[in-house]
Amino acid sequence: MIREYILLFASWAIDLYFYAMILYILSSWIPPLYNTRFIRFLAEISEPYLGFFRRIIPPIGILDISPIFALFVYKFLAMLLLRGLYTVLYAW
Repeated sequence: MIREYILLFASWAIDLYFYAMILYILSSWIPPLYNTRFIRFLAEISEPYLGFFRRIIPPIGILDISPIFALFVYKFLAMLLLRGLYTVLYAW
């Protein structure tokens, strides 16, 4: 029973961070939202991860496609992490 709760919490935390990044990315399209305290908080938690991809993938003209790659990589790594956690928890 505790194993299910651990997996559920890990999945919930991973999804929460994913949606926080999406909200932060979408907020850049709406300038009045971009300067709110909530969006600044999202920037503080999202920029360390997103910034890594911005340094690697340059913008194409005015279009920054690095968040797309960042989200794909995040989902892939999250899937591996959850699968590994499942394996570890149920290997007892």
